[in-house]
Amino acid sequence: MRRRPGRGWGRVAGLAGTLIPLGFTAALFVAPLVALVVRALDDADAVSPWEAWRRTDALHLLGVTVGQAALSALLAVLVAAPIAWLVATVDFPGALLFRVMVTLPFVLPTVVVGVIFRALGPGFSGLGGILAAHVFLNVAVVVRVVSSVWQQIDPRAVEAARSLGASPWRAFRDVVLPRLVPAVAAAAALVFLFCSTSFGVIVILGDGKVRTLETEIYQQAVGYFRIPEAVALSFLQIALVVVALIVSRRFARGVPAVSDRGGRRRRPRGPGWLPVVVVLLWAALLLLVPIVTLVIRSFRPGGRWSLNGFRVLDGDGLGDSVLASLWYSVTSALAAMVIAVLIGTLAAVMMTRRRDVIARLSGALAVLPLGISAVTLGFGYVVLSTYLPRWFGQSSLLIPAVQALIAIPVVIGMVAPALAQVPAARREAAAVLGAGPLRVFATVDLPMIRRSVGAAAGFAFIMAIGEFGATTFLARPNTTTLPVMIGSLMSRPGADNFAAAMAASVILVAVSAVVVALIEVASPPGGLINEGRR
Repeated sequence: MRRRPGRGWGRVAGLAGTLIPLGFTAALFVAPLVALVVRALDDADAVSPWEAWRRTDALHLLGVTVGQAALSALLAVLVAAPIAWLVATVDFPGALLFRVMVTLPFVLPTVVVGVIFRALGPGFSGLGGILAAHVFLNVAVVVRVVSSVWQQIDPRAVEAARSLGASPWRAFRDVVLPRLVPAVAAAAALVFLFCSTSFGVIVILGDGKVRTLETEIYQQAVGYFRIPEAVALSFLQIALVVVALIVSRRFARGVPAVSDRGGRRRRPRGPGWLPVVVVLLWAALLLLVPIVTLVIRSFRPGGRWSLNGFRVLDGDGLGDSVLASLWYSVTSALAAMVIAVLIGTLAAVMMTRRRDVIARLSGALAVLPLGISAVTLGFGYVVLSTYLPRWFGQSSLLIPAVQALIAIPVVIGMVAPALAQVPAARREAAAVLGAGPLRVFATVDLPMIRRSVGAAAGFAFIMAIGEFGATTFLARPNTTTLPVMIGSLMSRPGADNFAAAMAASVILVAVSAVVVALIEVASPPGGLINEGRR
């Protein structure tokens, strides 16, 4: 019997597509965690986890971490509810710009958000400032998850309830709210997950008084070099995040997939514009005013109009290092984007086409970095480098690879649903005509998923250029990213350093805004934020 052309190469491509994500994730995700365990056991001053937790007051740290994350999730849901209503049900001019405004805070580097709220004044420090910053960051999560479900609710069901005598509130309570509960719960669980691993915001706004598991891992590892204590806290943090991730996934299962069915946005008439205007003003106050304040303060660092903060970008003072950091941030993010898209797409293809054990293991490992804090990963790389040749820790590819590892789950989350929508009959028809797996993907799958791949690439770039937690551990003088530079400037006293940090933050805000606008234009229905990211 004659063998079909390309079948041998197809098997090789399929095997490579499974093993490459598996090997990449094992090398960059599993190895650092194993190194943490080995180092803790080998340390001459090693103590039991219970003793390490006692020394670091781990229960208090866990309580603060859980408490601030839960409060942040609750406040984000309450604050975002009217914005979700507007996005889901109302057709109004400038909706695209409004979606960019809502999404932008979510993709900003956390260290930049810390600088933004520091620029608002001394009242935005401590726990109150942290909660406000977390709400600012995560409103988009609630809006995207809830509005995608809300938009699918047929308004005729609400109208039918009204025609039977139900008041507007009762119609909402009986028809709309039950369908939104799973989405609200999933969004709250995601916000809790993100806030439980918050690092940059707490470092900048906590003033050293608010301590969480994430910040204490950094303090024990870098400040005191107490490896056993840092490792014990890291695994407590891993346990917390894994539980939060499981809860988030469980709630997300009750959220229906985005479809073209359901309700359509309606343009209000007459007095119906009043609540729209109120929500627009509410969103602008919440999301736009802090960014505008940062921009103004960057040009008025000492209460007077000045370009002192930006002069460092032109060769004065820290100019060379800031320009070098900006250049490295962009090139590193581009490299991370390419890696994340290639490996994430491979993993998504394997997850949607194969059901064997290796493919499932590869897909699960590729998504797992979402459930581990960046600080824990960064600390793991520092420990791992002590067991490897010197070139490993000094490699210019290490930071892009780590940034890609953190972005891969997002790529999978955006590409896999798009691949699942490709009709299998089209693939089979192409295969019958003699096309191998690579050609089938290029001619059948890729044209149908290119918008999702483009949006995933933009998101991967933003995540990479803004990554702060892991990069803080890995940065060297020639590989310092702009977020790390901003964090360093914020840790130094003096008005000039704060002015430089604000100026650098404005640059990152501008870059993020441009990329978000491009993603909003290119992204398929469902938008930028899907289940499980960041």
